[in-house]
Amino acid sequence: MELLLIRHALPIRREVTEGAADPPLSDIGRQQAQLLADYLASEQIDAVYASPLIRAVETAQPLSEHYLTTSVLDAGLAEFDQHSSEYIPIEEMKASNDPRLREFFQGEREEFDDRHEFRDRVLNSVSRIVSDHSGERVAVVCHGGVINCYAGDVLGIDLDGPGFFYPNYTSITRIAASRSGLRSIVTINETSHLRNTGLPMGLFQHG
Repeated sequence: MELLLIRHALPIRREVTEGAADPPLSDIGRQQAQLLADYLASEQIDAVYASPLIRAVETAQPLSEHYLTTSVLDAGLAEFDQHSSEYIPIEEMKASNDPRLREFFQGEREEFDDRHEFRDRVLNSVSRIVSDHSGERVAVVCHGGVINCYAGDVLGIDLDGPGFFYPNYTSITRIAASRSGLRSIVTINETSHLRNTGLPMGLFQHG
């Protein structure tokens, strides 16, 4: 089967005093999500899964609407910062030299999930999706840490921190996977749908 691991679109900045921040998409993020759906419209997508965090659910919505289906929410696909009381886009932290940027990349914040527990739940959830969709193409809308975790496992990389590359907003990382355990990377950080749009793509690029 072909697994499309898709990072969510750009959310708003949100800082709260109680509970998890869990921000929705920004106006730019909604544009990115629609461009993603338009880009994938020519492909046969057999199922759409999403992290239950709002930024992933809203990114998956245009794709689900196109295929007249409902996104399957899987708690195992949530990001390691799911319980954090603040969400600040990495681009904003970098621009202001925010000291929290280092904590994020090192995965050191108290509110973050334990990295070993995070890895186990991500691999278990994605493996279950692979097993349930033999011979199909499945879109999984999730987060940068989730994508790094699974792609890193495919490549045999022992991650020490959130990841080995930076997935752009609504980027697609394609993985060929079988129930027997054979897996290979097809593409990483595919962002053709954002090129020449003028929209931000992530930490290092604009469309």
